[in-house]
Amino acid sequence: MSHYYDRNPAVESRPQEIETRIHGIDLSFETDRGVFSPERIDFGTRLLIEAVADDLSKAGVRKGRLLDIGCGYGPVGIALKRIFPALEPTLSDVNERSAALAKKNATKNGVRGLEVVVSDGYERLPGPFDIVVTNPPVRAGKAVVHAFFEGAFERLAPGGRLYVVLQRKQGAPSAAEKLESLFGVCEAIEIDAGYRVLRCEKKP
Repeated sequence: MSHYYDRNPAVESRPQEIETRIHGIDLSFETDRGVFSPERIDFGTRLLIEAVADDLSKAGVRKGRLLDIGCGYGPVGIALKRIFPALEPTLSDVNERSAALAKKNATKNGVRGLEVVVSDGYERLPGPFDIVVTNPPVRAGKAVVHAFFEGAFERLAPGGRLYVVLQRKQGAPSAAEKLESLFGVCEAIEIDAGYRVLRCEKKP
C-alpha cells in the first residue's frame, strides 16, 4: 500500500490543479495522487499558514531562514514566501513526487529564492533555521512525528520558532508534552475545529 510519506509512491500519477485564496493571496497548485491532500488544501494546513502569518506579523518578523519540513506539494512554504518576500524558505519532503511538485508550484506562483530538498527527516537539512513549520505526517507514527520535533529543536537558531499543526484526536496533547520537554514552553496560538497550532521558541 502506498503512503504520502513514501519516497516513491507506487500509485499511478494523475496530476490535477487546485486554485485557492489564502491570506488574501490567490494561489494555484499542481497536485497528484500519492501526495498529501491532493484534492484541496486541507484545513490544518490552511490554519497553519494563517496562524504563522499572523504570529510573525505581530512579532515584526519579516525575514530569516524558514524550513517547511514535510512540505507536500508546497502550500505552506510558498504561501509564506508570498506573504513575506524577504524570507529564505527551504521546503523538504521524503516523497520525491511531492518535492517535484513543490518546485513546479514555486514557479507557478511566481516564487523565487526558494529551495526544495528531498530528505528523509533532517538528513539533508543541516540548518540553522530561524523558523520551522510543519504539518507532520501523523500517519507515519509517533516516533516519526517526535523525530520531526527533535530535529527542529537541534537545528533552530537561538530564539528560533517552531510552528506545528495537529488535530486533538491525532495526539495534540501528547505532542505538546513532547514539545514542552524539548523547548520548555509550548503555546497554542490558534485552536479551531479540533486543530491546534502550537508555537515553541528555542531559548537564546
